Amino acid sequence: MKYRIIAFALASLTIGTYTNVYAAGDAARGAKVFEEECSDCHSIKEGKNKKGPSIWNIVGRKSASIADFNYSDAMKQSGIVWTADKVDPYITLPKKVVPGGKMKYDGLAEEKARADVISYLMTLH
Repeated sequence: MKYRIIAFALASLTIGTYTNVYAAGDAARGAKVFEEECSDCHSIKEGKNKKGPSIWNIVGRKSASIADFNYSDAMKQSGIVWTADKVDPYITLPKKVVPGGKMKYDGLAEEKARADVISYLMTLH
């Protein structure tokens, strides 16, 4: 029983850390990072896809769920639901998270920039 309580406490701290990191992100800076790093391939407008699918209302959305976008089989089979803790590793190293995916982006290494982008994505709904 004692070990279960400790495991639960550690899991709670981990989840809280993810939430706090993204809550600490700056959505205004995230919009600028998105413009520089992501906007060539992704639109923030509902129903407007580019090389990549629209990012409008991405948080909480299941991967490969835009009907008129041609996703890779790897993305279709990934089963990802785009929450902050799933977006972060994906935009860090997309090819590692979804091997065989079509995204050609190598990743965003800077943790603060990722937190800012994720905070921005959370405003798009």
